[in-house]
Parts: sequence; structure tokens; C-alpha cells
Amino acid sequence: MGAALSKAKQMVALVKLRVAAWRIKRQIPSQQHWAFCYDMLQKVSRSFALVIQQLGPELRNAVCIFYLVLRALDTVEDDTSIPTEVKLPILQDFYRHIYNPDWHFSSGTSHYRVLMDNFRLLSTAFLELDQGYQMTIEDITRRMGAGMAIFICQEVETVDDYNEYCHYVAGLVGYGLSRLFHAAGTEDLASDELSNSMGLFLQDLKYEENSEKAVQCLNDMVTNGLIHAKDCLQYMSALKDDTNFRFCAIPQIMAIGTCAICYNNVDVFRGVVKIRHGLTARIFDETKSMSDVYSAFYEFSSLLESKIDDNDPSSALTRERVDAIKKTCKSSGLLKRRGYDLEKTQYRHMLIMLALLLVAIFLGVLYAK
Repeated sequence: MGAALSKAKQMVALVKLRVAAWRIKRQIPSQQHWAFCYDMLQKVSRSFALVIQQLGPELRNAVCIFYLVLRALDTVEDDTSIPTEVKLPILQDFYRHIYNPDWHFSSGTSHYRVLMDNFRLLSTAFLELDQGYQMTIEDITRRMGAGMAIFICQEVETVDDYNEYCHYVAGLVGYGLSRLFHAAGTEDLASDELSNSMGLFLQDLKYEENSEKAVQCLNDMVTNGLIHAKDCLQYMSALKDDTNFRFCAIPQIMAIGTCAICYNNVDVFRGVVKIRHGLTARIFDETKSMSDVYSAFYEFSSLLESKIDDNDPSSALTRERVDAIKKTCKSSGLLKRRGYDLEKTQYRHMLIMLALLLVAIFLGVLYAK
């Protein structure tokens, strides 16, 4: 009965998410440069695009440009066809290029090449932001580009190296978002430590080989990431604006859920492992308060805990960090039952019903307009 109820909740949430996505497309500004930026945002990260659209118009534009500028910078870093002597000055000077609509450097593949080939449109949109937003984006781009340049010439060989690199490519994102919130006048300026943890907890994990050692390495990386969870909870509990809260909370819940599904999971090396669309839709729909965040963190931490193998070298530290997360959530006094389930389920007939329901709702919204 519980599983059926969970599936039903996922179906309803999926309908709401699809309708929200349709409404978002209607909100895209008509000017060419803004239309391009929001179109690119949808193409390079659909889930993040949905979260961004919940912000107010001014802050939404700033965060959209911030995200795309850093994706463009990341595209240059990841393009292995660019010689080091060419790549280094581009990374180090990228923060200057965002002020120049005439600057152009073709790199990357697929949507990222389109972004780079039309960088003038991104620059044009950036130049329309208020100065406070521009200064934040410039500063974070400068620091991130400098950090990336360091690790173009230096291998990541130790855990300290890994943490330093992650600070540059992820922690600084947290810095930037906190400063954008502050520039908008919606939040107090969060500490660098908490902002860093917010960015680091969203950092994607990268894996290379399929073996017992690789799974142990994976578990160690997940465990390393869990240290930031308590800081993230503290950061989110201090947010005042509801739209800023949801913007931050939804990705963080997705992050702890991804940790739970990836932990001790050899399938990570065999294909794409991620949270199901139905559960993602529920998270989008149900995340409205710190009670929802504490409940999600508690449940996903419990799921991760159930997968710990005592023979794993980092198992003791994993348990310690999971216990700390669960204790923080429980001590809030705000826990409630969510029933989040990461396991795969088969419900093709329900998906057909959902498709029909989506069509009905879509037509109803159209006629209502």
C-alpha cells in the first residue's frame, strides 16, 4: 500500500513539474540575447533551469548568467584539444572576456560549442545586469579561472589536492550565490565556510574504472562529501526568502539523494545512475520548508546507512558522518515521514495514465488562458 501511495505521489508531482516547465518557457524574455541565454540554460541543465526560474526576475537573470559564464569557463577547461599554452591565458583572463561582446573562442562540443560560438549574446546579457551582480560574477570567474589554471599544470594526487580543486570549481559557486543573494537584498551575507560547503556538496563525482578498488574509492568520495551536509543544513536554515530557500534546498536534497543511490553501487561504473524522474518531481513539489529538508536528509542518510559494508575501508567514517547528519535532523524536532524510495519500480500502465492526464491538464490550461 505504501509503495502504491508513493507511486501515486510521484505521478501527481510529475504532472505539476511538466506544467511548471511549460509555464517557464512562456516567461523567457523576448530579446535575442536573453532568449538565447535561457534556451541554453534549458539545454545544458534542465533541472537547474527549473530551480532558477523560481527566483524573482532580477535575481533569476543574474543567476542564469552566473551559471552560463561558469559553464563556458568549464568548457574551455575540459576541451583537451586546446594546447596548454593557449588554454592557460584564456582561463586566467576569462573574467575580462565577459565584458567584451566581441570576444570569441570556439571550443567544446554539442550545446557547449553553441554557447561558446554565441558568447557575444551571453556577454550582452551580462552587461545589462546591475553592477553589484557584475562584480560578483567577475570576481568568482577570476578566482575559478585562476584555480583551474593551477591544476592544468598540476596533477590531483592527494585528498588535499582534490579538496582544493573542488573548492575552485564548486565551492566558489557557493560563494558567488551567497553574494548574489546579498546583492539582491534578500539575504544576509553567509560565511565563506558555509557557502563553500553548499557548493562542494553539489560537486559531481567522477569515476574511471570498474573494480572492487573503484567501489571503495567511490565510497570514500561520497564519505568525503558528507562532511559538508551539516554546513548545508545550517546555511539553508538561515535563509529568509522563500524563493531563495527553494532554489538552494532542492539541489541539496538531490545531492544527498545522489550520494545515497551512488554509495556502494557498482552500477555507477556500468552506466548512468541517477534519481528517477518521479522522485525528482516529488522533491521539486514537496520542498517548501526546513521540515521538508530535514526529513529528506534524514531519509536519504538512512538509505545510505543501510548500504554500508563494514568491510569497506572508510565504513567507520561513513557511519560517523551519517550519524551526525541524522542527529542534526532529528534534533530539529521537525521530522516527518516522506517515504522516499530510490529503488527502481515498474509501472508502465501508470505512465500511460500520466501521459493522458498531462494532455488533459495542458489543454485545460490552454483553454483557461
